[in-house]
Amino acid sequence: MKATYHKHILEFKRPSGTSRGVLKKKETWFIHLVDGERQGIGECGILRSLSIDDVPEYEEKLRWTCEHIHLGKDVLLKELRTFPSIQFGVEQAFLSLQSEKPFLLHPSKFTEGKEAIDINGLIWMGDAAFMKSQIKEKLEAGFSCIKMKIGAIDFETELQLLKSIRKEYAATDIELRVDANGAFLPSKALEKLQRLSEFELHSIEQPIKQGQMEEMAKLCEVTPLPIALDEELIGVFDLKAKKKIIETIQPQYIILKPSLVGGYAGSSEWISIAEKQNINWWITSALESNVGLNAIAQWTCTLQNKLPQGLGTGSLYTNNFESPLTIQKGALHYDKVKSWNVPIIKNKTA
Repeated sequence: MKATYHKHILEFKRPSGTSRGVLKKKETWFIHLVDGERQGIGECGILRSLSIDDVPEYEEKLRWTCEHIHLGKDVLLKELRTFPSIQFGVEQAFLSLQSEKPFLLHPSKFTEGKEAIDINGLIWMGDAAFMKSQIKEKLEAGFSCIKMKIGAIDFETELQLLKSIRKEYAATDIELRVDANGAFLPSKALEKLQRLSEFELHSIEQPIKQGQMEEMAKLCEVTPLPIALDEELIGVFDLKAKKKIIETIQPQYIILKPSLVGGYAGSSEWISIAEKQNINWWITSALESNVGLNAIAQWTCTLQNKLPQGLGTGSLYTNNFESPLTIQKGALHYDKVKSWNVPIIKNKTA
């Protein structure tokens, strides 16, 4: 078996704003396995400035992984413990290699085109006019759940945007989620949550920065608005440490990005811990290309979680790979009529 790695720069169709800055490009990496006639591919979806494995030796670790592919998946996953995005790439690549087709990782009603995954429509940060135009676009496209990034522009302006949505759409018509990406100060967070709760929001992601466990626990205890942990889960590898976070903070939800928390195995561990505490969860992509998004979506479908998932990122780029993944009326579909076109994989109908 031979393994190689490849870099790809994804270009955003339009600059996308977050509380950590404006994104114009997204770097991603692929592990490609060849064993006789069989091929496998996995995406290592690193997010610079957010991924715990955003370190200078990242490419060196990818090279090491390919050179030691003979060790097998289980040994590699242990060795790559502090490189969750590469762990996920390895998981995908081995599963892809063993599958009937390179991109058919988890056969289900989803991959048969008989079942779709409800997803949220993502609203990026920007000025009020830009955000309002995105909201209108998502509503017209049939989304019943919208996720809005907040924390970068004036808070009062953000409240007005939410107010304008609620004037037209009741909570029973449109589910609203907001994502603060840790933008609120602990001393101001509760007041802001109280004001946000007036708009009957479903939840808020990561209101304060991760690593402030006691402050987050206090906030989750008294919040008028359900809190979902996101960044809080990044960089936590030890099972006991994971349990401590969930048991101490007692959030209303957790959000899992496989590329950031150790792939399928790392995500499953968090899910198991959360469910024992009666804490619900959903899955979100981390701006991967369609290769990684496909791997996440197929796995997510097998979990049978009925909440809208965060899997609507495939249409963000001008140079994404052609795939059967399509979005229709607020849901992610697998269109079997469409084929894959990923240059690394020679069989383009895979």
